Amino acid sequence: MASGNDSWETVRHATPEQVAFYREQGYLKFGRIFTRAEMDALRERVDGMIAALPPGKRPEGMDVPHFQDPWLFRYLADPRVLDVVEAFAGPDIVLWSSHFIAKPRGDGWVVPWHTDGTYWGNRLEPMNVITLWLAVDRSCAENGCMRVISGSHRQVAATLAMEKYEDVGQKESVFSKKIPGHLIDESKAVDLELEVGEFHFHDVWTIHGSSPNTSDLRRCGYTMRYMSASVLHRPRGNHQIYLLRGRDRTDGQNVYAPVPEMS
Repeated sequence: MASGNDSWETVRHATPEQVAFYREQGYLKFGRIFTRAEMDALRERVDGMIAALPPGKRPEGMDVPHFQDPWLFRYLADPRVLDVVEAFAGPDIVLWSSHFIAKPRGDGWVVPWHTDGTYWGNRLEPMNVITLWLAVDRSCAENGCMRVISGSHRQVAATLAMEKYEDVGQKESVFSKKIPGHLIDESKAVDLELEVGEFHFHDVWTIHGSSPNTSDLRRCGYTMRYMSASVLHRPRGNHQIYLLRGRDRTDGQNVYAPVPEMS
């Protein structure tokens, strides 16, 4: 939970200076968009989802939960979120994906160095995606907060193909492959520590990862991924995308699922 002296201020818009920092560094620490009550409700929902996981299913791997639980669109499609995203992606906004990554206390798995775009291959063109990472729990170095390599989105990451990745070499990892260590300049690593309800953002080509959680504090984050409606989506399986604001810019090539109505 948040600290006792926390006033819980919320913000509605990103400043030009924040947008410029994100473009230059490939990441941004942001404030709170949702209220304390909204975060309490989200945490309660996640707790229930984790409790309902089948045996053997790790809470780090709760991918596209909004497909099964439309309630999450209260957060994903909230106008306050879209107002912030618009500063980075423009006025025509598509929900690409979302993912809960919950590292249990004591045995939370490592997330090896990677870039999101490498895993998505040619499914999106151009690869213009921003990820908003929402702290459901406090996220700190102790419990395995996200780490980014500042400025890496402008360097090796955008051209690093999956065949250049190497095996992680351990079972307790969210991914089985990682960017080779000699391509990582860890002197530029930044720990993105957050209090409950705070966000950080990262570019699709920013190198990032996180350490295992051996602390007695759970670390749960919600990745909310958005892209411009000018991005062409090549469907794979039954993955659905949603036009949340504005209009399609692909001349009808993209197919959008209907956005659930919130009561």
